[in-house]
Amino acid sequence: MEKIGVSISEVRNVVTGNSNGDAVEMEGFKQRVDEIISKVDKLEQKVHDIDNFYSSMNKMQTKMPKGNSATKDKDKEKYIPSIKKQQQDASRREAAASKRMQDLIRQFGTILRQITQHKWAWPFMQPVDVEGLGLHDYYEVIDKPMDFFTIKNQMEAKDGTGYKHVREICVDVRLVFKNAMKYNDEKSDVHVMAKTLLAKFEEKWLQLLPKITEEETRREEEEAEAQLALQAAQEAAQAKIARDLSNELYEVDAILEELREMVVKRCRKMSTEEKRKLGDALTRLSPEDLSKALEIVAQNNPGFQATAEEVDLDMDTQSESTLWRLKSFVKEALEVQGKNSGSIGGNENQNNNKKRRKGLCDATAKTKKTTKKPT
Repeated sequence: MEKIGVSISEVRNVVTGNSNGDAVEMEGFKQRVDEIISKVDKLEQKVHDIDNFYSSMNKMQTKMPKGNSATKDKDKEKYIPSIKKQQQDASRREAAASKRMQDLIRQFGTILRQITQHKWAWPFMQPVDVEGLGLHDYYEVIDKPMDFFTIKNQMEAKDGTGYKHVREICVDVRLVFKNAMKYNDEKSDVHVMAKTLLAKFEEKWLQLLPKITEEETRREEEEAEAQLALQAAQEAAQAKIARDLSNELYEVDAILEELREMVVKRCRKMSTEEKRKLGDALTRLSPEDLSKALEIVAQNNPGFQATAEEVDLDMDTQSESTLWRLKSFVKEALEVQGKNSGSIGGNENQNNNKKRRKGLCDATAKTKKTTKKPT
């Protein structure tokens, strides 16, 4: 994105003040630049979205347990279909799992009927009549009252408020008996009845528990498989977006390059005084910006060694295109340096840059880059 941003800036600066073309032609160039800027803004948002996606995926993979990466990659290859298909498969798996759980709940219902039909179950069939029995401290002792009538109603609920898992019913059944044992004295009939029925319930529950554990294991495996499939589909979708985005960026860069060449061809020639000022401005660049400026020269001059220890830059031998690009780059670079020098620590950074800056000097519109050895 940095290259495109620089290219737009160069084209805009050239269009703004350096062309010989008529006003109508220049206005057309400006409109094209504005259109490209708008397109680049949208592309930047896409780049941001892709970056966020892969950042989140990396965090998820970091949290996942480590395993054989080659095996995981092969597993992912099986799940490249579209995200929509993955969502449909997930819905089908969820429906099947829900059906199996309802079957387990029906089996649990058989256990519940056996318990509630016991001769000692009658005290627990309805909510406790706190007022009728004068149990004024009941709600102080019991945090969550529970009874078999309430359990039965929730098991039969059709509005989505019913039990979703058989373990939820088990918790409430235990609560019925534990509440009675907590509130009543150990020697009382209700306490003994509750303790006896709880023991019978736990015995029957253990018979059903292996099926419940098997279902829970199956659900975990299916959820892990679904997560892997969805992740693979998302990565495949994002990879396609990234490829398309790369092509769009390439096209925009090509359009900018073409537009810049069209504009530069209409540029007036740079005067000797302007070249002198440009050479002087180059000496004020930071080492990083100076290197970038010399790279601009090297783009249109294959024989120019931008990274050499010592470089002679003759302004008079440079093309008008290179000169205007240099002027545009130097102008923006110095503006940024000016803003940074006003921030905290700016003076210190400026001094450090002076120490590191490659020497540039020329009194006749030539610029030389040298590296001084420390004394």
